[in-house]
Amino acid sequence: MIQRLCLLIAIGAASISAFAAPSILDIKHSITDNNIIAPESFETKTRELEQNFYLKTYTEQSDNSQVMTGTAKEYEELLSRIPAEIEMPYNAIVGKFIDMYLGKRRNLVADMLALHNYYGKIFLEELIKEKMPLELQYLPVIESALNPNAVSRAGAAGLWQFMPATATGLGLEVNSLVDQRRDPRLSSRMAVRYLKQLYEIYGDWSLAIAAYNCGPGNVNKALRRAGGGKKDFWEIYNYLLSETRGYLPAFIAANYVMTYYNRYGIRPTLVKQQLVTDTVQVNHRVHFNQIAEVLNIPIDEIRMLNPQFRKDIIPGDNHPYQLVLPSQQCLSYIMSEDAILAHDSELYARRTYVEPGERQEQTMPNDNGESNALAAASQTQNADGNNPIDDAVNGNVKRITHKVGRGENLRDIAKKYGVSATDIKRLNKLRRGKVKEGDSLVIEVVERKPTTASSEPMLANNITAKDREAAERGKAERKELTKVASTSRKEDTKEKTSSKAKKDRASKVTTYKVKSGDTLEKIAKKHGTTIDAIRQANGMSKGQSRINIGQSIKIPSKGASVSKSKSSSKKKKGRRRSRR
Repeated sequence: MIQRLCLLIAIGAASISAFAAPSILDIKHSITDNNIIAPESFETKTRELEQNFYLKTYTEQSDNSQVMTGTAKEYEELLSRIPAEIEMPYNAIVGKFIDMYLGKRRNLVADMLALHNYYGKIFLEELIKEKMPLELQYLPVIESALNPNAVSRAGAAGLWQFMPATATGLGLEVNSLVDQRRDPRLSSRMAVRYLKQLYEIYGDWSLAIAAYNCGPGNVNKALRRAGGGKKDFWEIYNYLLSETRGYLPAFIAANYVMTYYNRYGIRPTLVKQQLVTDTVQVNHRVHFNQIAEVLNIPIDEIRMLNPQFRKDIIPGDNHPYQLVLPSQQCLSYIMSEDAILAHDSELYARRTYVEPGERQEQTMPNDNGESNALAAASQTQNADGNNPIDDAVNGNVKRITHKVGRGENLRDIAKKYGVSATDIKRLNKLRRGKVKEGDSLVIEVVERKPTTASSEPMLANNITAKDREAAERGKAERKELTKVASTSRKEDTKEKTSSKAKKDRASKVTTYKVKSGDTLEKIAKKHGTTIDAIRQANGMSKGQSRINIGQSIKIPSKGASVSKSKSSSKKKKGRRRSRR
């Protein structure tokens, strides 16, 4: 009787215990939760993902408009057939994620299958090296939808969605120019090592995957709250964060759809051409534009293969970096590296030292040292009114359109209008430094008005912002030259020739209208005369050399003599002093 009573009590206790605390197997297969939060990757917009250069260039879209899903029994049976080391049971939450992928997100699955054709090889290589479960190759599916440029609301980035602190702790570089969380190869290598460390801590893949999502601290907290002896994700499920509760079910669902997609009518985005890549080591600072233009590679392809370089700059002068290129272009890069580094180098150069307030001298396109003399003369002529050079420019900035002619390049066009090639590229939003015949370019030039009788002639060249800045900085220096210049001009006015000589010169002159880019030297050479002869024919002082576009000047005939004044030696002395 007593034995029967003890047996009944034991059976009753077992029944109560079973009712109060269902077994872990029951929880795995029957759990339901309407408050779970799906991973952010489910919010990925297919249209944005399809802007990926790989999808646009190497694939063709397929029609996946017809929705097909399965039953709970089918999902459970097929999950059990996946040859996986990580346990992947079925429950209602897993079923919801599978239905989501096979329903509204089926086009996303089609694109991810195509992207996995490229990135999956990298995942598998790193997993095999560390002898890790290969089903982990689908963890980036729920992390980033296989988008290396994905950034979460919390600031995680890359295929494996590392936070900055986690990434730097693993040895990845994160700064303004380089973010190795976006590097497919390096981030995969570190993610696999991190997962291995987590598995060594917990001895269970479900907990290791949960810790990858929310951090070991939150998993440890859930284990403590759940009580001792708990070593399974499903046992501590109710003590985990809402997002983490859905993380492992989403991972199981990702493995299911990436394995059995064809059973449900999902046709992968078709890969037209396999992309085979290789790497080269870069030891110099180089811009993607330089590589793209010299090797004739689309810059978007370089960006797709190297998303870790945030500003299209490889700072190889800091330390070497690996550059990924299509295999056939790697040798081309090695052979052409000098040409790549030299291409438009002035556009991408950085100053390593600069002196505050350093004056930049104005130079003019003349030979044999004449540019220095003209620059000094320009300052001397302007010193009388103590005005900056650009104050004398009686005109406004004007935009004109230039049609590129045969054989012209940006440097030639910039030189023609007296502007910089960089300004032309910026104004016309040219990402590359090349133009072709027939292109229309907008160019900003200074439109000058005719000078008045009291204004002095000016050089017919554009004055840039640098010129104006230099003029302002040199204002104080020009004050010191005012007295010397004034004395020189007074002596010049005393120099007169006889009326007969004036008549002789007048009978030997022609009239010339100044054009863009003209200087006294160019005009003198063109008409077979000298600069001094032109100055005397137009009543200009010895040091004066500025002329205006549209200005009419007198040109003496070939061989016309130049009169000499008694004060010439004094003026030469004054000019030497003004050129300091």
